[in-house]
Amino acid sequence: MADPNGRPDHAFPEAQRDGVYRAIFERRDVRAQFRPDPIPPEVLARLLEAAHHAPSVGFMQPWDFLVIDGREVRERVHGIFERENARAAECHTGERGALYRRLKLEGILESPFNLCITCDRSRGGEHVLGRHSIVETDLFSTCLAVQNLWLAARAEGIGVGWVSIVDQFDLAEVLGLPENVYPLAYLCLGYVDDFLDRPELARAGWRQRLPLAGRVHGNGWGEALEAPALFEALAAREGSR
Repeated sequence: MADPNGRPDHAFPEAQRDGVYRAIFERRDVRAQFRPDPIPPEVLARLLEAAHHAPSVGFMQPWDFLVIDGREVRERVHGIFERENARAAECHTGERGALYRRLKLEGILESPFNLCITCDRSRGGEHVLGRHSIVETDLFSTCLAVQNLWLAARAEGIGVGWVSIVDQFDLAEVLGLPENVYPLAYLCLGYVDDFLDRPELARAGWRQRLPLAGRVHGNGWGEALEAPALFEALAAREGSR
């Protein structure tokens, strides 16, 4: 089937396309709205399959998934967070420091279970196609698996929170990871009471979303975008949100 310009039309039907964009725009980093309801195994299997279908450089697929529902393990991870969060709080003083200390930044114990997505930095062998110049492409690829899971979770009505305030070496020790396996993302998952209309940090006044039009450059950094129609379209999109 072709579009009006004669090109092959591979676009999704409008309702499906809107669903993809809705998942993108309504995805939230959830910290405080978790319910105790368990996620059915078939739903979790769908989320993990979505993550496993992420693209990866050289098709190396460097990820593994640790499903963590044991209370003792989560309490040890929560202890790491508490220590690191106290250290991070020292970086902020005055009103900013007071705001930081009021923020809820994890749901390790409140969520039904945690999920650690790791990156095996030796996966694919010494010479992975496409990785010769940029060694970190294994980490980038694993981030795509995280995003796949996150968007699929939003479509399923499941909240996800990424706990980044942890010491990765201590986390690896708690989880018994091999030396070549890096704990890239420690996530909290569960059904939620609601999804916030705006990112939590924006609602709290910590930081606001930057205008997209100011983040798009022309043929080099800082050069004007020689496409007035695109600039107008970007501004119109931001004005509609």
